[in-house]
Amino acid sequence: MNRKDVLLRLNELFDTYCEGCFVKRTFCKECGKSYAQSFCIQMCTVGEKIQQYGQLLAKQKT
Repeated sequence: MNRKDVLLRLNELFDTYCEGCFVKRTFCKECGKSYAQSFCIQMCTVGEKIQQYGQLLAKQKT
């Protein structure tokens, strides 16, 4: 998978799942932005997939 494909898939994930996410919005209001972002990175399945794509991009860069 080349860099362009990875970036297109990342954009698709953000547009489909992250944009307007109810869980993130709720956590931002109740627990703060830091907690919401931490949840997205550590516990959300979409966040895990984004991390995998990020690792692919990092490998391609080196």
